Amino acid sequence: MDLPIDTLPGSALDAAFAGNRLLATLSESERALLKPHMTAIDLHAGDTVLQAGATVDSSVFPYSGLVVSLIVELSGGRSVEVASIGKEGAVGGIVSAGTAPAFTHGVVQMSGKAATVPMHVLEVAKQASPHLHNLFGRYADFLLAQVMQSVACNAFHPIEARAARWMLHAQDRVGGDRLELTQEGLAGLLGVQRTTVNAVARELQESGLIAYRRGAIQVCDRPALMRAACECYAAVEDHFAAVLGPDGLGRLD
Repeated sequence: MDLPIDTLPGSALDAAFAGNRLLATLSESERALLKPHMTAIDLHAGDTVLQAGATVDSSVFPYSGLVVSLIVELSGGRSVEVASIGKEGAVGGIVSAGTAPAFTHGVVQMSGKAATVPMHVLEVAKQASPHLHNLFGRYADFLLAQVMQSVACNAFHPIEARAARWMLHAQDRVGGDRLELTQEGLAGLLGVQRTTVNAVARELQESGLIAYRRGAIQVCDRPALMRAACECYAAVEDHFAAVLGPDGLGRLD
């Protein structure tokens, strides 16, 4: 993975452990397995963190506003997002046994910060810590559920509900009401024409749910946006609580 990064001071790693929901579940001894090998970085919209077919040599743990989209590209220049990842998770090589090729592209949609861990370090840490091994297995379950829900959502739900769902997920991951995303970018993620997203954004804005200006979407009425979204938003969030939750153990244990 060749990232255009700005390395941050070591103290930023403490922010990563506090800001990423997976890393936040680790004990001091588990953090000690990773921290000496971690790098804190700044990533910007448009940066590539995964290249389909390329070897995944490190995992990226977003925190502080970063949102990464996993994108599948088809013939004819078509593409669609199958999952988005922010501070609730990690990108690349979570459950693979060592390095392996990536299946999707991972592209930064919203700028922010992340911590990277080399794959060989993560593998050793998983072998040394039952919690780490279990945690990443559970996260893989959640990520697969998100992908499957996206398939159903893209097949059956109207674009208005899908757009509202995406905005809610993005707001959760950014931790604020302002989403730095153009309508063209949102159209690409949803696999539709820009004119379609323009019409949806105008409808949501006229209803007072969002405000759109200068390449950013402002969420103005989250409860109403939740009512406009399809059932997929709640389904994905409920599954995260069931398999992970605040301690990485979910509701199943």
